[in-house]
Amino acid sequence: MRHEDIWRAIDTLAAEHGLSVSALARKAGLDPTSFNLSKRRGADGKFRWPSTESIAKILAATTTRMEDFSALITGARVIADTRPRARTRIPLIGMAQAGTEGFFDDGGYPAGAGWDEIELPATLDANAYALSISGSSMEPLYREGDIIVVSPAAPVRVGDRVVARTAAGAVMAKQLVRRTASRIELLSLNPAFPELRFAPADLLWMHRIIWASQ
Repeated sequence: MRHEDIWRAIDTLAAEHGLSVSALARKAGLDPTSFNLSKRRGADGKFRWPSTESIAKILAATTTRMEDFSALITGARVIADTRPRARTRIPLIGMAQAGTEGFFDDGGYPAGAGWDEIELPATLDANAYALSISGSSMEPLYREGDIIVVSPAAPVRVGDRVVARTAAGAVMAKQLVRRTASRIELLSLNPAFPELRFAPADLLWMHRIIWASQ
């Protein structure tokens, strides 16, 4: 077990409940800065372990079983949950519309008029939204007309399928294959389309795809 695996599990637990890590800490009665990046390393730069008490409190506050949290530590990306989810209606627009002005605010959250709504398997992320796929760059995984649900709160890691918006206004569904301080690489699953490379400043935001119609 590695330090970063536990911290990643805490990040994912917060996202699963539509919370930032600060909000998760507050919900559990902890100092809001308990899980901040600055608290994850000591003065010597080495990772710290979160306390067992703080983990117990966040599990109690979110009614999460220890075995589900353990699954997050060992690599699960979502908590298996058969309970009814909090939201069933998600704002929806077409991928082509998403690239025009007025549908997202500066943080990449749905905003403005023009959104439809669709009833789909939902997420606790209050800012989740749905896009209707256009184009063939993600075939055969996503085809024209498929619906994807996107969560701005979900942590994004290499290997995830994401929706990204460029500073030039283009919105695209891709797979994140590399992310460094100087470069972000996005892959089109259809080999007929080239891999795209961006400086971090050239992407306004990048959100994880958490569900797709098939």
